[in-house]
Amino acid sequence: MNAATSCWAISDGAAGNARQALALARALGLAAEPVEITLREPWNAFAPRLALGAAHAVRRAEGAPLRAPWPDLAIGCGRRAALVTRLLRAWSGGRTYTVQILDPRIATAAFDLVIAPQHDRVRGDNVIDSIGALNPVDPRWLADGRARNVDLAALPSPRTAVLVGGSNRAQALDAGYFEGLAERLVALHDADRGSFLVSVSRRTPAAVATRLRTLFAAMPGRFWSGADDGANPYAGFLAYADRIVVTPDSVNMLSEACATGKPVYTWAARPIRGKLAAFHDALVASGHLRRLGDTDARPQPPPLAETAAIAELVRARWQVARGA
Repeated sequence: MNAATSCWAISDGAAGNARQALALARALGLAAEPVEITLREPWNAFAPRLALGAAHAVRRAEGAPLRAPWPDLAIGCGRRAALVTRLLRAWSGGRTYTVQILDPRIATAAFDLVIAPQHDRVRGDNVIDSIGALNPVDPRWLADGRARNVDLAALPSPRTAVLVGGSNRAQALDAGYFEGLAERLVALHDADRGSFLVSVSRRTPAAVATRLRTLFAAMPGRFWSGADDGANPYAGFLAYADRIVVTPDSVNMLSEACATGKPVYTWAARPIRGKLAAFHDALVASGHLRRLGDTDARPQPPPLAETAAIAELVRARWQVARGA
């Protein structure tokens, strides 16, 4: 791979999907072109299974069709992107090396390489397992976040970053959940003082964001919920945090927190179900995740630096394929 290597990072525009594809490209040292795609029906509903006629269904977000020149490497993330990475092998005459992130929901042989978290239970000779989500968090990314948010250094320690998501099928984050979380964070402040660096996501209900903003206004720190609060300080929050509390719903946020090497905590008001439970169990077993309130005396493990390691595996597999 070199500066002349062309790369597409393909997603349906969902922030978590785009972030993973771009993170892998970055770890490979490539300046990827972000390719956000939309699909017409019925291909949208059946992606990536329905391939017949899909060339007429795939569009860039701005409405233009995908056209050659095809990239040397295509990295897709999510089931809609999987339709495109699947088709690119044929469209390019096999010249494009296709990497699909997350369970593609079809046979992995449709792609050159599949990267899937262990809890997805995807099997195949061309599958690379991860524990969590690929992400850009590494020492360079944290140093950049620190440099762009130097004002956070003046906040009192311990600085607790709080990353807030929203409900999903595996874990309902309702008003009762956030009241319980707030009680625990207030108790944490009463015990340790310090400050809070709070970031809510676009999935966080507006009423919850407002309630949390009011709560944390009484404590030292910084609160961010969107552009009205200025530039996103997320990287700075992770860089300056002494510890991180993450709601249990988001594989992406938990993975990024664990990649910092800081102590990471979560709190679930009710049992977590399905694949998300397996992901939590893996992080707890490795020592990267603790339950909020636990007095776990185990030493802090090294950062969960999966993205760099997986990038090296991708590089090696691609070189073998090109040699063949």
